[in-house]
Amino acid sequence: MTLPFTLSPAVEAALSEGRPVVALESTIITHGMPWPQNLEMARGVEALIRDAGAEPATIVVIDGTLHIGLTDEHLAALAQRSDALKLSRADLAYAVSAGRTGSTTVAATMIAAALAGIDVFATGGIGGVHKGAEESFDISADLDELARTPVIVVCAGAKAILDLRKTFEVLETKGVPVVGYGVDELPAFWSRSSGIASPIRLDTADEIAAFQRAREALAIDGGLLVANPLDAPQEIDSETVAVWIREALADAGRDGITGKATTPYLLKRIFELSEGRSLAVNIELVRSNARLAAAIAIALKALDEG
Repeated sequence: MTLPFTLSPAVEAALSEGRPVVALESTIITHGMPWPQNLEMARGVEALIRDAGAEPATIVVIDGTLHIGLTDEHLAALAQRSDALKLSRADLAYAVSAGRTGSTTVAATMIAAALAGIDVFATGGIGGVHKGAEESFDISADLDELARTPVIVVCAGAKAILDLRKTFEVLETKGVPVVGYGVDELPAFWSRSSGIASPIRLDTADEIAAFQRAREALAIDGGLLVANPLDAPQEIDSETVAVWIREALADAGRDGITGKATTPYLLKRIFELSEGRSLAVNIELVRSNARLAAAIAIALKALDEG
């Protein structure tokens, strides 16, 4: 049977040999960071995962082909593209059928990772319930994907531009387990504190791996969300972030920004308001999540082999 995706040589070798693999999204490359910082970040994160003992698999659709894992040439070309679509569950298959190029959000990356048999995915922050969703109904497909697709997602919480309480309330309603890694309070992306208690606290990659395998043994569907806070010296305090978010949201309303364009617009505006500080911290949190995801992938393999 012809597979609906193409594996990079490195990812194909890792999967065939039973070595741990960590999926990575590509929207952060095409829509989340400017050139050339996006390429530097992507290369650095892939190197971190390899150094930790796992293989990175950056996921993207290029000219209608779903790629799971990229060569460095593909990665460099993607980082300079300005025409990439932003793909979620609704339009992933459209990009494939129409021969388009598109980067994958959390939802689309989870779908592709599960197709390839990859258990763990590292990202920056998940999407969720946008502020004002009671009027706009703007809720990310990431939340539904977490409820249906069996992939561990390691992040720094939901993006701080969202309504965090509503986001985590929806996850609870959908039965998605949310783990605070080493903390009793969930992080808020750039900040360590959200004011929301961690429903479950686990302190090691081994504990997270055991939790997921227990869920599978009990035939519990869906993913597992691991919220990994930044180290204290790296965070931006939540009060400062709140000021930037309020101004960015006001600008988005003035400019008529809605739908998929909202998150990239807000992140770009906050980058400007923070004079680049938000981007520097974003890179650090992605790196931190990649390290933890690699440790979890290795722990899962150790459980399976033990």
